[in-house]
Amino acid sequence: MKKAKTGKIKFVKEDTLILAVDIGMEMNHGYCTTPDGRDIKPFKFENTREGMDKLWCTVLENKARFKCSEIIVGYESTGPYGEPFLHYLVKKDVKIVQVNPMHTKRVKEISDNSPLKTDDKDPRVIADIIKLGRALSVVIPEGDAAYLRRLNNLRERHIKERTALLNQLQQLVFLLFPEFKKVFKNIQCMTPLYILKTYPTPGEISVLDKDTLGEEMRKKSMGKFREQHAETLIKFAKNTVGIQEGVLGISMDIKHILVQLELLDTQIAEIESEMEVTLGRIPYSSKLLSIKGFGLVSVAGIIGEVGDFKQFRTRGEIMKLAGLDLYEISSGKWKGQRRISKRGRSLIRKILYYVAIQTIREHGIMHDYYARLTDGGMKRMKALVAVSRKLLGIIYAIVRDDSEYVTHFESTKRQVKKMAA
Repeated sequence: MKKAKTGKIKFVKEDTLILAVDIGMEMNHGYCTTPDGRDIKPFKFENTREGMDKLWCTVLENKARFKCSEIIVGYESTGPYGEPFLHYLVKKDVKIVQVNPMHTKRVKEISDNSPLKTDDKDPRVIADIIKLGRALSVVIPEGDAAYLRRLNNLRERHIKERTALLNQLQQLVFLLFPEFKKVFKNIQCMTPLYILKTYPTPGEISVLDKDTLGEEMRKKSMGKFREQHAETLIKFAKNTVGIQEGVLGISMDIKHILVQLELLDTQIAEIESEMEVTLGRIPYSSKLLSIKGFGLVSVAGIIGEVGDFKQFRTRGEIMKLAGLDLYEISSGKWKGQRRISKRGRSLIRKILYYVAIQTIREHGIMHDYYARLTDGGMKRMKALVAVSRKLLGIIYAIVRDDSEYVTHFESTKRQVKKMAA
């Protein structure tokens, strides 16, 4: 794997060929230039093997023509469309960088004092940003890390689908049986889903025997719901204000949603099982899993998003990748607040946020640290962000030094210093 850090490129050497590419779904637009302004006209190439080979031939021809010793390839971050292009070039002798779309939007008007946007202009703007040294290097995960990233993305998509289906289910249940939530506060639990699957309409519930239904609910809920809950549910069903027309159509819709939910649950379980197997092939994953508050999904997600931890030389570089690096806007006597940039991989921030919530609970590894921050006047959300940053720093240090996590390390260190003094 190529070594790369997540930071701005400092400068571009005079004998460097810059290839700037505006990525498209079917057709891409390329542009070759050098720092001193020698260039060729923008050209097109397709997202096919033939198109990529044509691009590479053009690059090598111009490298020889302009007598360049190295090649920098830059592109604008455009979601999945750029990935085949990246994986084609990753084995080539080039340095790959990316440009923030926000930067291209702002620099676009500088070049010709016009908001004009064309396929020929865009790669020229990307090249200008690279010349200014404002491009960011690219981290491309490989092997098990790349597999974990795909698994994590798949799981995230299924979780979103599941949430959407549950929202639809709640709307349909409200139409038929608004009082259902008087008994079951959370429709996502096993017992209400079982009731909806077995008795999808209030009419079917209203004719049930309370003892029979109560026994079913008791078994499904492990004793949480009993006969009195069944009696209340039957009473509500007999006098519901739910709609009476089109009931069978809505009940069919509910059944179909429940089938989809069961399928999604099976798929999510399959993904998590595959994550566990894959983590078993990564030596340092067991050390991360041993940290209280980190689970299978969170560790798999972090490794998949970061890739190779050894690509990062400093803690600051991995913070930038996650978008947890700090910035402030100050002017004159006015000093702005420090905030996180959020210009990084959002999924890492999401995972760390949920892990932070687990670790700040009583007896959690970050409980004392969080308490010190909030007792000092820091708002809770900012304190959670600070905990997320600290957790990422701990993960980075453990993998970098091939070490184990030591509980209460900081308090022990302070005690040793106090005794030494």
